[in-house]
Amino acid sequence: MSIVYINSAACISVQDTLSENFSEHLKPENSTQVLKAIEPNYKEFIPPAMIRRMSKTVKMSSVASTLALKEAGIEKPDSIIVGTGMGCSQDSEKFLKNVLENNEEFLTPTFFIQSTHNTVAGQIALGLQCHGYNFTYVNTSSALEFSLLDAKLQILDGEAENVLVGSTDEKTDRIMELYQLSNTIKKEENLPSDYLNSKTEGVIWGEGSSFFVLGKDKNESSYAQLKDIQITNKLESDETEKFIREFLVKNNLKNEEIDAVILGFSGDSKSDIYYKKASELFQNSSLLYYKHLSGEFNTASGFSTFMACHILKNQEIPEVMMINDIKKDEIKNVLLYNHLKGDDHSLILLEKT
Repeated sequence: MSIVYINSAACISVQDTLSENFSEHLKPENSTQVLKAIEPNYKEFIPPAMIRRMSKTVKMSSVASTLALKEAGIEKPDSIIVGTGMGCSQDSEKFLKNVLENNEEFLTPTFFIQSTHNTVAGQIALGLQCHGYNFTYVNTSSALEFSLLDAKLQILDGEAENVLVGSTDEKTDRIMELYQLSNTIKKEENLPSDYLNSKTEGVIWGEGSSFFVLGKDKNESSYAQLKDIQITNKLESDETEKFIREFLVKNNLKNEEIDAVILGFSGDSKSDIYYKKASELFQNSSLLYYKHLSGEFNTASGFSTFMACHILKNQEIPEVMMINDIKKDEIKNVLLYNHLKGDDHSLILLEKT
């Protein structure tokens, strides 16, 4: 079977992931309820007249996608696929606010048009004049995984050679208020958050945008091979071991052949039990976590995929991500496991190129 390569990776997050040596300056964030992404100088990438009309998630995605394409040496991809949990919620809030303030009269359509989830993929395509396959997945925490799976199938079926795949989500004031009311976000009195041994429910929320170019050919910038993806909506905690074992058997791998496992510990005592069950399977692997660096959000797995790509390419694991002290001489296979509040479980298997 043909191999699918991840040929570039770009990420805007609450860390300074656009800088060259970002892995040396990763800082855990455990004392703030909601984290803000470190944004670039958009004027360097987007005409000023357009910036004013773009929501935050569109701006972040425009920059991340531009950098991903540049690194892969691709001017125009064959397909553009974006995964998002909340879409352009900033413009959605603005539109609804206008509806209320103007008594449903004399509304400008701009915010409504830009509030749809597929705005990001559409704006990128317009900028590139790309008329190929353009699709948006809205599957809460597995939106990126569905996007990667779609891209992989397209490449293996010969329908595309290079696919731009991204994930993006932004925080907005009103939604954050609702998340606090529903106890999705940790209460002030439960901070700082202990991500690995939390006794309280709720998470620290984040935001970000991650983009990758998947291709059928390996090149100088290649990070990893995308070997396989597995997704399931519902899973009981005692089914975690079976879910992972069957995935490894499917890929002809034993537990000890997984060199590093990246787990989505979020500090939510109720749902982190899945990650604790998973970690018991890999006694001889490097166990890593990442949401203390990115925060929890619908497409946080974009940040972990970005980090996994760099770990495989550089053969180096940032100390701040380590749960245990096991380090392999060579990092060949990396397994990523993620879910959001116990739903939409996903596994991604990446292999060194």
